[in-house]
Amino acid sequence: MNTIHVRPGEGRHYPMIDGDHVLKATVADTAGTFEVFEIVAPAAPMAPPHISPWTAVLFLIEGRVTALVDGKAHDVEPGGLVVFPAGTPSTFEVVGASARFVAITSGDGAGRFFADFSRSVPADRPAEESMAAILSVTQRHGVALAGG
Repeated sequence: MNTIHVRPGEGRHYPMIDGDHVLKATVADTAGTFEVFEIVAPAAPMAPPHISPWTAVLFLIEGRVTALVDGKAHDVEPGGLVVFPAGTPSTFEVVGASARFVAITSGDGAGRFFADFSRSVPADRPAEESMAAILSVTQRHGVALAGG
């Protein structure tokens, strides 16, 4: 495996309805693959819980979020961490003006999903107006809305 070095501000940006997802690295070696993202999220209504085929570890850097994992709310402050297990209904809501966190996801599917989502769903429109596009993208990547 080659060394990966990403400077502040660098990475592939995927603007989405719940914030800017910046792919910092995809790391693959004999132990497996994972992706590292920096996410800057504005205050917005909580997205419906969704079920992803990858596990996500969120480490909060700035701001506060309420994470909803399998129906249980967790208040996360800077320096706190929450895990969204694969196959578990999960979402988050920013408490305050904005939040910034590092997300590490298992496998390499989250980056493909974020790229497709950012191309297919306008980031500046309410989710309700884009539901057909959202459902199309989620189906392509094995992501489901909880209860849907």
